[in-house]
Amino acid sequence: MKSKSYLPMIKMIVSMCIFGSIGFFSEHTGLPSMELVFVRCICASLFLGLCWIATGQYRREKWSKRELLQTLACGVFLVGNWVFLFKSFEWMSITIAISIYHLAPVIVVLMGSILFKEKLTVWSVLSVGICFVGTVFVIGIEGGASAGELLSSGVVWALMAAVFYAMTTLLGKGVVELSGYAITIIQTSLGIVLLLPFVDMSSYSTLTAGNWFAIVATGFIHTGFVYLLFFDSLRELPTRMISVLVFLDPAVAILLDTLITGFRPTTLQIGGILLIFAGMACAMIKPKEQAKLTCD
Repeated sequence: MKSKSYLPMIKMIVSMCIFGSIGFFSEHTGLPSMELVFVRCICASLFLGLCWIATGQYRREKWSKRELLQTLACGVFLVGNWVFLFKSFEWMSITIAISIYHLAPVIVVLMGSILFKEKLTVWSVLSVGICFVGTVFVIGIEGGASAGELLSSGVVWALMAAVFYAMTTLLGKGVVELSGYAITIIQTSLGIVLLLPFVDMSSYSTLTAGNWFAIVATGFIHTGFVYLLFFDSLRELPTRMISVLVFLDPAVAILLDTLITGFRPTTLQIGGILLIFAGMACAMIKPKEQAKLTCD
C-alpha cells in the first residue's frame, strides 16, 4: 500500500486520539459547560473559517435553502450536545460519562427505525439490549440509587448529550452539497449567537494562565484542528474502518481518566463499559445481504 493511502487513516487516528483527551482538558479550564462551549464555538469558527478561506473552498460551495436550514437545525443539536457533554464531566467521572455518551450510535439505530422506517435487524435489537444492560451497570443501579439521585447526577446530562449527538447525526444525513468546513462554521457561529445571552462573562475574569491554556487547547486543537483532520480523512476512508477507528476516542478518554485522574471503576461498572462497547460493535454489524448491496 502506498504511503498516501495511509495518510487519511493516520489523520483519523490522530483526530480521535486528540479528541479522546477533551474531557481531561475540560476539567482544567475552570469554566462551566456553557461558558466553555461558547469559547469553543468562537475558536472553531475562527480556525475553520481561516482554513475555509485559505483553501478556496468557500468559492466552491453549493448553497441551497433546504441544506442551510437543515444545517442550522443540526447546529442547535450539536451545540446542545457539547453543553450536555461538558456538563456531565462536571458531575461524574470522564470514563462513565464517555461510556454513556457513546450510546449515540445505538440511539441513531433506534431513531432511524422510528423516523425513517428503517428495518431493525436482529443485530440491532441485540445491540440495544446489550447497551441497556451495560448502561444500568455503569450507572451503578446496584447501589439502590433513587430516581431523584439519578436526575441530580451526570447520568441525565450524558444521556442527553448522546441523544443530541444522535439527532445531529440523523439531521446531517441529508446535507450532501455543503463542505464539512461550511457546515461546521455555520453551526459554531450559530452556537455563538445562541449561547451569548446565557454566558456569564464574569467567569472569565478569575481564570489562571493554566486555565487559559486548557481553554485554548479545547477550542483550537480539540475543535478546530481535530475537525480539520476529521473532515480531510472522512470521505477517503471506508465506513468499516471509520467505525473501528472511532473507538479510539473513548479508549483514550478512559485510559487518561484511569492513569492521570485516578478513577477506579467498580467491577460492575467495568462490566457495563464492556457491554456498552460490545453493543456498539453489534450495532455496526451488517447482514451479508445488506453488505453485498453496499459493496455494489
